[in-house]
Amino acid sequence: MKFDELVEFNKDLKKLAKKYRTLIEDLRVVRQVLEYAPDERPPFSYRIDNLGLKTCVIKVKKIACKSLKGRGVNSGLRLVYAYFPENSAIVFIELYHKNDKENEDRKRILENFD
Repeated sequence: MKFDELVEFNKDLKKLAKKYRTLIEDLRVVRQVLEYAPDERPPFSYRIDNLGLKTCVIKVKKIACKSLKGRGVNSGLRLVYAYFPENSAIVFIELYHKNDKENEDRKRILENFD
């Protein structure tokens, strides 16, 4: 599996990594899981529909973050990525905490994958 990130994703990651010190390592674990199971897996992740894209865009709702240990099963971190099964590739689009934003940035998705 080939992984790539949008420039905006790297900005999100840099900002959140200051607040959540284990986030970089936690994302390595997420990458390992996505190597073997890149498709949506409810209730942990689901496909974002209604975008009119040919690309499969998936939102992960439950990311285990060691920095948030003891705050419940759901850390509150959200990861949005595009999955290209024909190329065996994943592009990370967005990373945010649910308290900072209500939903994913659909404008960012459409601008990069339309």
